[in-house]
Amino acid sequence: MTDKRVSRPARRTFTAAYKARILAAYDALPEGSPERGALMRGERLYHSHIEHWRKQQENGTPASSTGKPNKDSESGELARLRAENKKLKAEAAKLEAQERKARRRTREDEDRTGDRGKSIRAAGRHLKQRGLRRELTGVIAEHFPGMQTAVGTTKACQILGKSRAGLYRQRNPKPRREGPRRPFQHPAQLSEQERAQVLAVLDSPRFADKSAGQVWAILLDEGTYLCSEATMYRLLRERGQSGERRAQATHPAKKKPELEADGPHQVWSWDITKLKGPARGIHYLLYVILDIFSRKVIWWETWPTENGTLAKEFIERAIEANGGIAPDAIHADRGTSMTSNTVTGLLAQLGIDQSHSRPRVFNDNPYSEAQFKTLKYCPAFPGRLGSIEDARIFCEQFFDYYNNEHRHSGIAMHTPASVHDGTAVKIHAKRIATLRAAFLARPERFRGRRPYPPSLPARVWINRPPTTLQTDNSPQTTQAG
Repeated sequence: MTDKRVSRPARRTFTAAYKARILAAYDALPEGSPERGALMRGERLYHSHIEHWRKQQENGTPASSTGKPNKDSESGELARLRAENKKLKAEAAKLEAQERKARRRTREDEDRTGDRGKSIRAAGRHLKQRGLRRELTGVIAEHFPGMQTAVGTTKACQILGKSRAGLYRQRNPKPRREGPRRPFQHPAQLSEQERAQVLAVLDSPRFADKSAGQVWAILLDEGTYLCSEATMYRLLRERGQSGERRAQATHPAKKKPELEADGPHQVWSWDITKLKGPARGIHYLLYVILDIFSRKVIWWETWPTENGTLAKEFIERAIEANGGIAPDAIHADRGTSMTSNTVTGLLAQLGIDQSHSRPRVFNDNPYSEAQFKTLKYCPAFPGRLGSIEDARIFCEQFFDYYNNEHRHSGIAMHTPASVHDGTAVKIHAKRIATLRAAFLARPERFRGRRPYPPSLPARVWINRPPTTLQTDNSPQTTQAG
């Protein structure tokens, strides 16, 4: 149902074979040469890596390590896949930027004046926006000669919305250029000798461990200007020497929570919301935990503050209120109380899977959020509460009504308590019998179709997988029939 393994940030690692290959390649190059600096930049390494690996080789312990010395290993294949993934993300971002630019250009074209009103040209513009450019072009080409004969070329272009310059280009196309194109060089472009000089300076032992920005600033302080900082980065990027070299942890993508329940006591969801106090800035914290299948509020509490200890005791009392039955999984967002060590330790001790919403995703905890909306949009909900005792009195009355009297649209208009304890099956059968009697008494009112009450859902999800199909009728409905 849930994955207990927690993805943690991982640093770059190096295998023993990779270290040996880099050391051999480094020793094969002349000492103090720019080629060694180029190797360091291309492999995203520092000289400290070489020194540390050489010591390991001399001591006979060439164990794999992370970007920082003395760390655990991971395969070079994973590093290659990460680099490829980073490249693909950059290409996707570039394509997305181009698409945004095209959409912006389209909006600018739509905002231009001159084609307003009920003119033919305005109608043509509207048809182009509707995706009928090809059909519109054919209609204009068919009627343009007659319009041109009647009112002239310029007026015909204005009326039909055809570009006069485009018309002349179509009638007098420019001859195609034969042979290879002449190479173009910008006057301010660096010569090959200057490019080689810049790369030699960047790859020199003095600057091999420094970024292009630092090299540019140091040379500028010494009264030397070779090129701009952007040009330095561009030259390094062309040679594949501009990657990240620092031992930064790479945060894996947060996994989308996918939980399924086909009965009560399987998945619970809980959250904390604020209730307004008697004055501005005063709030009371309402803790609510519910079963996502039955929508029953298992337990609730109101406190003036929020912390992990209160959350741990809240979950313990919720399990006790449920007859000592613990769920298979508990879902929550990433609040400080939900992710605290006390709550994590309790759930691990009880063998309950822990699930959390993704950061900055508003709909990963839908059942708790929907329940809070039902609470705060209730006609009897006060704007402000005079004290925490008032909050507890109101919540006690509301949740008693919600569990035992409120007909919930998500569970076929049954009460959460009846679905949770299984009595909804008998109530559903009684509804079927009542509708059957009404149908037999006056069938013309139903147009000959026997009516049926809405069926209970067979299962519910948090982030339903796209490949999962829900059956039309639930097991409860079949049993009731």
